[in-house]
Amino acid sequence: MSLYEGAVKKPIMTSLCFLAVAIFGLFSLSKLPVDLYPDIDTNTIMVMTSYNGASASDIENNVTRPLENTLNSVSNLKHITSRSSENISVITLEFEYGHNIDVLTNDVRDKLDMVSSQLPDGVTTPVIFKFSTDMIPILLLSVQADESQPALYKILDDGVVNPLARIPGVGTVSISGAPKREVYVYCDPGKLEAYNMTVENISALIGAENRNTPGGNFDVGSNTYSLRVEGEFKDPKEMSNIVVGTHNGANVYLRDVAVVKDTVQERAQKTFNNGTQGAMIIIQKQSGANSVNISKRVMEELPKLQKKLPSDVKLGVIINTSDNILNTIDALSETIMYAILFVVFVVFAFLGRWRATVIICITIPLSLVASFIYLGIIDGGSLNIISLSCLSISIGSVVDDAIVVLENVTTHIERGAEPKQAAIHGTNEVAISVIASTLTMIAVFFPLTMVTGMTGVLFRQLGWMMCVIMTISTICALSLTPMLCAKMLRLQKKQTKTFLTLYTPVLKALNGLDSWYQKRLNWAVRNRKKVVFACATFFLVSLACAINIGTEFFPSQDNSRISIKLQLPIGSRSERAEALAQELTTKWMKRYDGVMRACSYTVGQADTDNTWASMQDNGSHIISFNINLYSPSEREKTLAEVCDEIREDLKGYPELDKSQVILGGNNQGMGGQSTAEFEVYGYDFNETDKASAELKEKLNKVKGVSEVNISRQDYQPEYQVDFDREKLALHGLNLSTAAQYLRNRINGSTASFYREDGDEYDIKVRYAPEYRTSIDDIENILIYNNAGKPVRVRDVGQVVERSAPPTIERKDRERLVTVSAVISGEPLGDVVKAGNAIIDKMDLPSGVTIQVSGSYEDQQDSFTDLSILAVLIVLLVFIVMAAQFESLTYPFIIMFSIPFAISGVLMALFFTGTTLNVMSMLGAIMLIGIVVKNGIVLIDYISLCRERGMGVIHSVVTAGRSRLRPVLMTTMTTILGMVPMAIGGGEGSEMWRPLGVSVIGGLTVSTILTLILVPVLYCVFAGQGVKRKRRIIKNNRDLNDYYQAHKAEMTRPAKD
Repeated sequence: MSLYEGAVKKPIMTSLCFLAVAIFGLFSLSKLPVDLYPDIDTNTIMVMTSYNGASASDIENNVTRPLENTLNSVSNLKHITSRSSENISVITLEFEYGHNIDVLTNDVRDKLDMVSSQLPDGVTTPVIFKFSTDMIPILLLSVQADESQPALYKILDDGVVNPLARIPGVGTVSISGAPKREVYVYCDPGKLEAYNMTVENISALIGAENRNTPGGNFDVGSNTYSLRVEGEFKDPKEMSNIVVGTHNGANVYLRDVAVVKDTVQERAQKTFNNGTQGAMIIIQKQSGANSVNISKRVMEELPKLQKKLPSDVKLGVIINTSDNILNTIDALSETIMYAILFVVFVVFAFLGRWRATVIICITIPLSLVASFIYLGIIDGGSLNIISLSCLSISIGSVVDDAIVVLENVTTHIERGAEPKQAAIHGTNEVAISVIASTLTMIAVFFPLTMVTGMTGVLFRQLGWMMCVIMTISTICALSLTPMLCAKMLRLQKKQTKTFLTLYTPVLKALNGLDSWYQKRLNWAVRNRKKVVFACATFFLVSLACAINIGTEFFPSQDNSRISIKLQLPIGSRSERAEALAQELTTKWMKRYDGVMRACSYTVGQADTDNTWASMQDNGSHIISFNINLYSPSEREKTLAEVCDEIREDLKGYPELDKSQVILGGNNQGMGGQSTAEFEVYGYDFNETDKASAELKEKLNKVKGVSEVNISRQDYQPEYQVDFDREKLALHGLNLSTAAQYLRNRINGSTASFYREDGDEYDIKVRYAPEYRTSIDDIENILIYNNAGKPVRVRDVGQVVERSAPPTIERKDRERLVTVSAVISGEPLGDVVKAGNAIIDKMDLPSGVTIQVSGSYEDQQDSFTDLSILAVLIVLLVFIVMAAQFESLTYPFIIMFSIPFAISGVLMALFFTGTTLNVMSMLGAIMLIGIVVKNGIVLIDYISLCRERGMGVIHSVVTAGRSRLRPVLMTTMTTILGMVPMAIGGGEGSEMWRPLGVSVIGGLTVSTILTLILVPVLYCVFAGQGVKRKRRIIKNNRDLNDYYQAHKAEMTRPAKD
C-alpha cells in the first residue's frame, strides 16, 4: 500500500499524525531562544603577553617574533597577525572555518609551552583568549553622576554590577570610565633626601605596617585562645602617623615626608553620557543564553536598582541589542505573514474554490512548524534572522507540490471520478514528478550544509532547515493533501451569483490566457529556429548588464548604531580631548534631536589591567564615541546619511589627526559599512609610511570613498634616559636598578592594599605631582646603591627627547600598515578596482608590496565557494532528473531554464541598482532548483501525452496548455512569497532584499522563456529522434526488400 493510498483510507490516523507534528513543533517554538544570528563557532584565538618596561620594538623582537615563529606551525592556520605596543604583545590567530576551536586552542597552548622558556626574564606567561559570539556585549548601560562621581565605581560595583551578575544567563558585567579608588602617598623628594630616606623604604614600611599577623594559639585555664596582631589600617589617615625613621634622636613620621591622599586613579579613563560625566556598564551573556530574555530581565531590574542608588546617579541605556533583534524578528515575521496572504490569494485566484485553497494552505503552517522541531531538538539552534528568513524563502515553495497534486485530483473529479479514487489515482500520476522536483530542491540546499568559510558558517542552518521543510511539504502533499481532497472536494456545484460575478472575470482571463499561450506555443514549435535564435540573443544581451553591476560582501544594515574614533596629535592632554568631545556632543544632540537617542564618549588612558583596552587604541589623545539612534521607523534620516553628515562635520576640525566613523558600530563581518583595506607590507617604517600616505592621498579622490585611515599611528614623542653604563658601574649600580628607581618615583610603587567592606584598593607611593613635571625633576632624582650612597640621574646619564612607533603591526610574520577606505554610495568592487589601478601606477621601493584584504578578501572567498557550489548543484540536479526520466536528453532540455534564470537575476540587479553580493548569489543558486521544477512538470506531461499516442507537436501544445496554470501558480506563489522580502522595510531588511530581488527577477524571466523554449527544444530533440527512428526503419525496410529480392540467391545451397 502506497503512502497516499494509506492516507486516504485511514484519514483519522493521518490527521492525528500531522496534529502531533504541529503540537510538537509549537512546543519546540515556545522553548527556542531568540537571537540575531545562529550560534556561530568563531575561528579566532588571541594570545596576549606583557613585558613591562619594553618599547614596541623590544616587544616585537623579543616577544612577538619568537611566538609567531612557533605559532605559525599550528594546523589549519589562515592568517597570523600581531600588534606590538609598549609593554604588551597581542597576537591574533585566524583559522579556517569548520574546525573545532577547542582542539585548536589546545594546540596553541602546547606550542606556547614549548617557547615560553625561551622568552626574556620578566615576560609574563602568555594568556589565551578564545573568541566567541558571547563576547559581544548585549547591553551597554550609561551612568550619569554629580556629587557621587569620586565613589562611583564602588557604588556601581555594589549596587548594580553584583545584582545584575546574579541574573541567570548573564556572563560578565564590567564597568568602564569610572576611575577606581586609590590611596596615594605623595612624597616630597627634598624632605626624603634630608632625612636620608627613599620611596622604596617608605613603600616597604607601609607594607610591613599594614598587615594582620596570626600569633598562634595559647591556653588560659581550661580554654584555648588564638592570638592575632591586627595591623591593617582602618582608615587611610592612620598611615600619616607611621614612624618611618629617626633623625637626631627624634621620630620621623610619614606626615613629615609625604602627604596621604584617599582619591581616585590618576590619568584614568572618563566616560560621559549625553554630556554628563558618569560611567558605562558592559553586560555580556553566557554561552548559549537567550539574549532577548536576558535583556528583558536586566531592563526589568534597572528601575529596582535605580531606587537604591544615590539620587544624583542615573542609569540609562546606550545600546540594547535585543531591540535590534526584536525589531528584525518582527520585520521578518511581518514578511512571513504577507507572504502567506499573497500565496493564499494566488491559489484562490487560480483554483476558484475555497475548499481547495484551504487544503493547499494547510500545508504552509504544517511544514513551517515542523522545522521548529528540528531547530529545538536536533540542532539546538535559536530563532534568528537565518531561520526566520528560511521560513520566508520557503513559503512559496512548500505549496508547489500540494498544488500539483490537488490540481490533478481536481481534474479527475471533474471527469466524474469518485473523490476517494480520484485522490489515489490523481496523486499516483504525479507522485514521481513531485518527489523528483523536491529532490531537485534538496539537491540545491543540501550542499549548503557542506560549504566551508564564512558562507558555510552562516548558511549551514538555512541549508538544513530548507531540506527539512521541503521534505515535510512533500510528505504533506503525498499524504495529507490527497486525504483532504478525498474528504473535502466534490464535483463543482452551481455557484452563487455573487461568486460568479466576482470570479467570472478571473476565469475568463485565465481561459483567455490559456488560448493565447496555446496559439503562441503552436507558432513557436513550428518556427523553432527563430525562437532558439531570439532566446540566445536575449541571453547574450542580458549578460551586458553584468558590466554595470557592482559587487560587495554583504549589504550594509541600519541597526541604529554608530561608533566614532577620533585622534588628536599624540601627546595631547585629555582635557583638550574632553573639551572637543563635549563640543561635538552638544552640536550633534541639538542637530539630531528626534534622531539621536544617546551619545556616549570615553576619553583618557585605560587602566593597564583592562584587557579590552589592550586590544584597541586608547590614550589621552583618543576619543571613542558610542551613538545610538532611534529605530528607522521613528526617524527621517537613514543611518548612512547621519554617518556622512558626521564625517563632513569632522572635516571642519583640522586639529584631528584621524577620524573614523563606523556605521553599525563595527567594521567587521556582516551588515557593517563596506571598507576596502589595502595592506602595505615592508620592514622599513619610512618607506611604508611614505607609500601608505601616497595611497591615502590618491584614494581620497576615488568616487565613493568618504574616509581613508592609516592604521599606524604617528611616532610618539617620548623622553628617554640614556644611562652611561660605566658611570653606573663606578657607583655600584646597574641599568635595571636605575630604571626601577625611576619607575617607582614617576609611576609609583604599590606598597600594599587598603581593605574596606570586602574590597581592596592599591596604596601607591610616588613623588607628588608637582615634583614630576619637568626634565629637571627627572634629572634630580636620586638613585641609591647597595651601600646606601645616592647619585643623581644627571650624574650617570642624560634625558633626551626621541620619538618611537607606538604600535608595530605584523601579518603573516611581516610588518605592515593598513590603509582603510570607508565606502559610501559605491560598490566595494568598484573602489577596489580603482585602488588596484592606483597601486599599479605607484613607484614602490623594493621590499614594499601592497595587497587587498578585509571585506574584499572575504567577498572573493565567498564568491569562489558559491560558484563551486553552483556547479555542484547543477550536476546534482541533472543526476536527479536523469534518474527520474531515465534519459539524458530530457534533463539536458530542462537545464536550459537555468541560463535564463541567471539573465533574469542580472537584469533585476541592474534595473533595481542592487549589488552582486553573497545574498544575491544565494538567490541565484536557489533558482537552480526552483526553475527546473517548471521544466520537469512540462516534460513529464509531454511524455505522458506521447505515451498516449499523440504526435510530438500535438503533445507539446496539449501539455503546454494543460500545465500552464500549475506552472504559473507555483511560479507566482514563489514570486509573491518573495515580494515582501524584496520591498519590505524594517530593521535587517537590507540584508535579505538582494535575495528577494534575485529570485523574483530570475524566476520571472526564466518562467516566461521556459514556457516557450523548453517545448521548442523538446520538439527539436524529439524531431531528431523521430527522424533517426524513421531512418532506422527505412534502412531496415530497404534491407528487408533487398533480402526478399535476393532471397533465392542468398539461400541457395553451396555446390560441392
